[in-house]
Amino acid sequence: MSERTVKVLKDLKSGRISIDKALEALRHLPYKDLGFAKIDHHRSLRRGFPEVVFGKGKTVDHIVRISRHIIIHDGILLVTRASKEAYRKLKKSYPKIKFDEKAATITFRKTVPVYKKGVILIITAGTADMPVAEEARSTLELMGNRVETLYDVGVAGLHRILHKKHLLEKASVIIVIAGMEGALASVVSGLVSKPVVAVPTSVGYGASFEGIAPLLTMMNSCSPGIAVVNIDNGFGAAYFASLINS
Repeated sequence: MSERTVKVLKDLKSGRISIDKALEALRHLPYKDLGFAKIDHHRSLRRGFPEVVFGKGKTVDHIVRISRHIIIHDGILLVTRASKEAYRKLKKSYPKIKFDEKAATITFRKTVPVYKKGVILIITAGTADMPVAEEARSTLELMGNRVETLYDVGVAGLHRILHKKHLLEKASVIIVIAGMEGALASVVSGLVSKPVVAVPTSVGYGASFEGIAPLLTMMNSCSPGIAVVNIDNGFGAAYFASLINS
């Protein structure tokens, strides 16, 4: 149940507001129609987290208007593939809002999250995969997960990840992010007993086909226990890993 819904029900029960006022406050459930967007206010009831805004392709005005409604209703906001311009405009109304340039995310949370017990480890094959990894990290932290990272440990120098096997062992879930041929996900899965979420990236030379090659490699892995998300989808991997960690 969303933060706003809980507050309205408490106010109704205590007599601070009338039934008519409560109905007015809740009348936009389950969604709010802005004309250009229909905000799903029941997303947190179904999925445990409010609707997330994909910033790329939206105007700054659209992002700001959608974000304001989500903050008012749910008290928590995540905008992925976000711009500094949208962040600056939102910051005028919400001074505590944050922009993570590496992750390209805008985040806001009214309350401190209750952190989940497990640790989620994010691994990248190369430094060029870090933007996708940072999107995953930002998402996971906002969702209340403890996160550790292990970057630039791809199969071209396999000793690097073997040297850090203790980090793999203590993680509850592992996100593996790789471009080129994408073999790292299979290697990691073969070393551990926990779920692996694989993210192919568009990093690589021509024959990687902007992420198609690592996508197919990950989907064809002979190591069981790997779930594969779409190319460059750090957010999707984080969301799925957070559900597992719950």
